[in-house]
Amino acid sequence: MTNMEYEILKNGEDKITEKKSVFIGAVASVHSEEEALDFIAAKKKEHYDARHNCFAYVIGDENQIMRSSDDGEPSGTAGRPMLDVILGHSLHNVVVVVTRYFGGVLLGTGGLVRAYTKATEVGIQSCALLERHRGKSLRIALDYTLLGKIQYILKERNIFVEDTIYDANVVILAYVDTKDVAELEQQLINQSGGKVSLEWGEETSFGISEGKLLLF
Repeated sequence: MTNMEYEILKNGEDKITEKKSVFIGAVASVHSEEEALDFIAAKKKEHYDARHNCFAYVIGDENQIMRSSDDGEPSGTAGRPMLDVILGHSLHNVVVVVTRYFGGVLLGTGGLVRAYTKATEVGIQSCALLERHRGKSLRIALDYTLLGKIQYILKERNIFVEDTIYDANVVILAYVDTKDVAELEQQLINQSGGKVSLEWGEETSFGISEGKLLLF
């Protein structure tokens, strides 16, 4: 996998059939354990007549909360494989419920692991994903004479500019990946002759969707 991390931008759901059993993978964005449990409860209510509603969820910037359940399937054949798929896709703040409608044919341990893995995969594939960045907000105050030069630097380095405020001076509000912070700061100072004012915010997680900023 790459070093990129992702969040769910749009929830999704898809299904597979294995030896007459139907597996429905439902995936949603959640930002607390309570939200995850609410989603699981809703899916159990929706599929009250299903044999199993297995789940896995990961919550927090550093995956501080990770839970999974086999919901009656043989131990280790459902919840853990589902969790492994989530982690393998570098997804944060996500819950997956895989509902199984039993088709009368036993799949065996290996078959169950493959089915729950695949159902989780197709559920994730049905979602819209958002690349997640870790970085800092940056407030740049500058004179109008430096505007073109500073805008060029930001564009060349693919820095996301949230807003530009034109007043007595210009203020540019941007978000910068952590790995670029030190180098960008040095470049802005050098290229402006030290005539820009830089204010960095606390480190945060953010994403860009259709030109708009989303904070996590």
